[in-house]
Amino acid sequence: MAIWDIKERNNLARANQHLNKGDRGVFAGGTPIPSTGDIIDFITISSAGNATDFGDLAAKTSGVHGTASHTRGIFAGGYRGGFVGFIEFITIMSTGNVTDFGDLSAAKMSTAATGNDIKGVFAGGRTPTLQNVIDTITIATTGNSSDFGDLTAARGVMGATGDNTRGMWFGGAAPGFSDIIDYVTLASTGNALDFGNLTEGRKQSEGTASSTTRGLQGGAELPSASYTAGINFVTIQSTGNATDFGDTTDSAGSKAGNSNSTRATFSGGDQPSVVNIIDFITIASTGDAADFGDLTVARAYHAGLSNGGGYLASSGNEPQRPSVTYMPGSGRGIFMGGRSPSLTTTLHMNHIPTLGNSSDFGDLITGMRSMSNASSMTRALSAGGYGSDNTDTIESVEMASVGNAADFGNLTVSAYDPQNGNVGSTTRGIFAGGHVGPAQNDTIGYVTIATVGNASDFGNLSAGRQSMAGISSSTRGVFGGGTRAASPVLVDIIEYITTGSTGNTTDFGDLSAVRTETTGMSSGTRGVVSGGVTPSNSNILEYITIASTSDVTDFGDLTAARYDLAAVSNSTRGVSGGGASPGVVNVIDYITIASTGDAADFGDLIAVRRGLVGNSDSHGGLQS
Repeated sequence: MAIWDIKERNNLARANQHLNKGDRGVFAGGTPIPSTGDIIDFITISSAGNATDFGDLAAKTSGVHGTASHTRGIFAGGYRGGFVGFIEFITIMSTGNVTDFGDLSAAKMSTAATGNDIKGVFAGGRTPTLQNVIDTITIATTGNSSDFGDLTAARGVMGATGDNTRGMWFGGAAPGFSDIIDYVTLASTGNALDFGNLTEGRKQSEGTASSTTRGLQGGAELPSASYTAGINFVTIQSTGNATDFGDTTDSAGSKAGNSNSTRATFSGGDQPSVVNIIDFITIASTGDAADFGDLTVARAYHAGLSNGGGYLASSGNEPQRPSVTYMPGSGRGIFMGGRSPSLTTTLHMNHIPTLGNSSDFGDLITGMRSMSNASSMTRALSAGGYGSDNTDTIESVEMASVGNAADFGNLTVSAYDPQNGNVGSTTRGIFAGGHVGPAQNDTIGYVTIATVGNASDFGNLSAGRQSMAGISSSTRGVFGGGTRAASPVLVDIIEYITTGSTGNTTDFGDLSAVRTETTGMSSGTRGVVSGGVTPSNSNILEYITIASTSDVTDFGDLTAARYDLAAVSNSTRGVSGGGASPGVVNVIDYITIASTGDAADFGDLIAVRRGLVGNSDSHGGLQS
């Protein structure tokens, strides 16, 4: 008998970590266009039976391809009397017609799509010439695609699969029959790398699916002008040639595939007449497919996607359950704003005690980077920053209510790049320094977090500076490092204030070296300074005991050197997110504050970000 750890399950749910793998498979578009090209239908992958009507694409479309997160299905490209670059989306667990998302970099058909819970990538296709371009989108947003890199060779009608970290493409027309398998690392951008080869050259090899470990390709057209029933598989996190798995129930190319964590299905296809067959296999085994049921109509060159394939099963996100009641002080962390390189309004949420990827919380009023931050157990603030210019705006979100920010008030000056790291107490939020142009600012301002309104004067830093780390206990606020106008430009200064009073800073000690564009995290007793520029990119973690005064002590290293990052923390764990190294990243790593040692992987932000800030409901300033 299995025994559930209820506390663990509650933590997972509060952190938006899924307990049940997604199980819906969706098929869309295809040929023949006069009768089938706009149809979307769906199945429950773990069962068997015929597909059910879901809704419609915006128009009849052949050569469309799809990818998905746990919540959204994305369809891109195709042929609608001409090549199109449309990107459209559905909410997978509902039914209904598609909504416009944006556009690919070019109008094309037979692009091949994969991705993870955050990112979709679309590779190759015809425009009408064969393409090697890889485009990418952030699935939770809307907008046009951006450049990711290039395939190892231009081709179309490929298969695409992957897991939470890798995207892969199989075979295709190049213009002959390609046996290429290539891959990318989804968290980065760049050109595809060679993985290995299929068992033979194949085109119309679109039927693909995955588990957390295996990628599969089923059905295709062979150089002999025949169609194959053969299914190939690879181990995604290795490299090497594909291995024979078994056969589908019929020989056909241009199938669509989808999967949950244990089962894959292959649907339709061209042999050369189109069919409506749906087959299934158990991914962890090998052997021939069995009958699952039928599509609502026979079709080929159609899209398949699911909300529970291997590229999602290891990422673990699904919408937070309404039955899970958020408790103030339980470890909610919110990463706010930033750029990648364009400014963003996105608020990323994590549950600090539980490893996993960020989920969407809501949006700031205005896209902003290089802000300051402060939070109580109930409210999080983003203050100042840079949008089209320096701003004095303070925005707030309610920790308990997933949603968008509201206007709170204004700082005493318009500034960007003040301290980054929660400084304050259960009642006060404190913002220090920043760039006001053309010089750095020495002003310290404060607000009463529970009361909407403008900041008041608190005192001054020892000198104007920006890009400091902020750390706090229930009684002290500490500012470390930063940039100033005077020589030396980068500083190692640490100074502190008493948060319950007002007044100027007092010397605390020094960092191990000059450092700027760093961030701070804290428990009630210890503060840790994370990353930054020294002037080279830094992976350094070093700590202070907040109640004393002294220089820092070495703690360990981040998983990678980076700067312009943000952090959230509770009484035991510090979590650093995003930054540049020098490319912008979505990395989240963590430490146990009371110990020393190197950071470990926590998960990923929704998208790559730098210049963001982090707030939590349980940082050092909120602990008695």
